[in-house]
Amino acid sequence: MAWVLKMDEVIESGLAHDFDASLSGIGQELGAGAYSMSDVLALPIFKQEDSSLPPDNETKHPPFQYVMCAATSPAVKLHDETLTYLNQGQSYEIRMLDNRKIGDMPEISGKLVKSIIRVVFHDRRLQYTEHQQLEGWKWNRPGDRLLDLDIPMSVGVIDIKTNPSQLNAVEFLWDPAKRTSAFIQVHCISTEFTPRKHGGEKGVPFRIQVDTFKQTENGEYTDHLHSASCQIKVFKPKGADRKQKTDREKMEKRTAHEKEKYQPSYDTTILTECSPWPDTPTTFVNNSPTPTPTFTSAQHSTYSVPDSNSSSPNHQGDGTSQGSGDQLHPSATIQETQQWLLKHRFSTYTRLFSNFSGADLLKLTREDLVQICGPADGIRLYNALKSRSVRPRLTIYVCQEPLRSIQLERQQDATNGGNSNGAIYVYHAIYLEEMAASEVTRKLALVFNIPLHQIIQVYRQGPTGIHILVSDQMVQNFQDESCFLVTTIKAENGEGFHIILK
Repeated sequence: MAWVLKMDEVIESGLAHDFDASLSGIGQELGAGAYSMSDVLALPIFKQEDSSLPPDNETKHPPFQYVMCAATSPAVKLHDETLTYLNQGQSYEIRMLDNRKIGDMPEISGKLVKSIIRVVFHDRRLQYTEHQQLEGWKWNRPGDRLLDLDIPMSVGVIDIKTNPSQLNAVEFLWDPAKRTSAFIQVHCISTEFTPRKHGGEKGVPFRIQVDTFKQTENGEYTDHLHSASCQIKVFKPKGADRKQKTDREKMEKRTAHEKEKYQPSYDTTILTECSPWPDTPTTFVNNSPTPTPTFTSAQHSTYSVPDSNSSSPNHQGDGTSQGSGDQLHPSATIQETQQWLLKHRFSTYTRLFSNFSGADLLKLTREDLVQICGPADGIRLYNALKSRSVRPRLTIYVCQEPLRSIQLERQQDATNGGNSNGAIYVYHAIYLEEMAASEVTRKLALVFNIPLHQIIQVYRQGPTGIHILVSDQMVQNFQDESCFLVTTIKAENGEGFHIILK
């Protein structure tokens, strides 16, 4: 039985998106229960509004077509891309249709092909920060995935893979000659990626994209065949139905003339052809599927991190504040800005900010950085740009006890009534972020240039000159801004030092 359907008749009758109801009957006529749409879907009907389309024989003929069984919104203007509302966690069927003409691509006849389905951002602004956005979502929803395949309901899919490091994609093999339907579930909602300000924010749109590949001579599915995608918004359960109803009621209130400017709502959504997603199947395990700029190189970058002795951004070494080299200045060049990002452990974002000078970066608000880098890194970068240090839990002042001869000279000068111009007591500030004896020992070693492994014990001089071992409990009972004279005594065996706080 031959099935011939002219596209003009389909458009005029409004059946362009309603033909799917007859697919199973067509499959039975053609045998093996397969969806064969080589005649029915002879051209990309998603461009039906363009009256300047070339004749059928001049139109590019896609080898596959993907139809999602979800209604399109009636509130979309002509010539705009369709928009489909989905409910969070609900299973939606995507029919994988063989659309080849007779003789097209004989190399895949009788063979399996591989498809990767992704949920990605529609907005270019969010695509540039997709890795950070998804990492933030993963942090807030541990153990969850953005996209899942409903395996019990799916038909004809083989060797299904979901990578733990790529939460927004699933891949599988399928035979174009057989009926294939993949049921997907989207678990993220559009408002999760909208900055929260006053409530009622408009959710961001996503895209469902399908990329299909054939097998190469080396057995890898890396040879690209076809890609298509559609625009969606995801709501909490039942939310998509309410939104669809609201759009329908709004359209019913419009005049007939106004309605002519809008597309009708169709029962199914046809994914339109698009460019392949930048990731190829060989990098499917990569957890950064972002288009330009990509962040994959960050995982392999080599960069310096602050010395382990520095436990606070503004307190290191002898406890003094860092020099101006650790603060990003407006006059910093692009290269200096890149070095600053690397030094402060923001290497993941060096490519994203590759054209930013110091002034450009400092102009970004806290909200901007949170939107670009995600909540965790956004706040950390904002604090680093504003040079916000961690307030120490305890501050003490230490001074190395003067030599015995200087003390005697001072006593003689005081006895003779003379004024001493000798050495003065110079104290160093030590900022403790941890109330622990080990922290005191480490900071004392830095201040007085003593190798940490050579400090045997730290004591505090108590009543009647006794030496009390400094413990965590003692440090926790230090008064803030206490002053100590420090005496170093060499061990009897000559290996190491004892430090006494007076």
